[in-house]
Amino acid sequence: MKSRELARNDSDLERTFVLILEEEDEAFETITQFAEQNGLVGASLTAIGAFRRATLGFFEFGTKTYKEIPIDTQTEVLSAIGDIAIDDDGKASLHMHVVLGFSDASTKGGHFINGEVFPTLEVIVRETGQGLRRKKRDDLGIALIDP
Repeated sequence: MKSRELARNDSDLERTFVLILEEEDEAFETITQFAEQNGLVGASLTAIGAFRRATLGFFEFGTKTYKEIPIDTQTEVLSAIGDIAIDDDGKASLHMHVVLGFSDASTKGGHFINGEVFPTLEVIVRETGQGLRRKKRDDLGIALIDP
């Protein structure tokens, strides 16, 4: 992965980065590591690119688990949006959704679990001026941003 800081405001509270993930990078892990290494405690992100394979998820409230949806073919990342917050353990917590396009122009989308980049994934990360906190909601079985 390559990265570069694109902008920083005068108060040094907001930065904008571009991340260029490369072939075989695992996207979820790579973005999370970047957030931890750069001390991101609140950010939004968007991305486009492609995956060799990926796993999406659909949250089933009845079981409080994600149904995994494996995608074992090359896809285009048509849209990826998400955020970075701090979790209950004080670590970077990435939450991202993607829409993937197939060669027949059909699509699938959902909660992003993982994806092997091929050949690239271009990610723009915009730090917020204030940190975000993601807290586990036992009643729902998921962690949500707690304003």
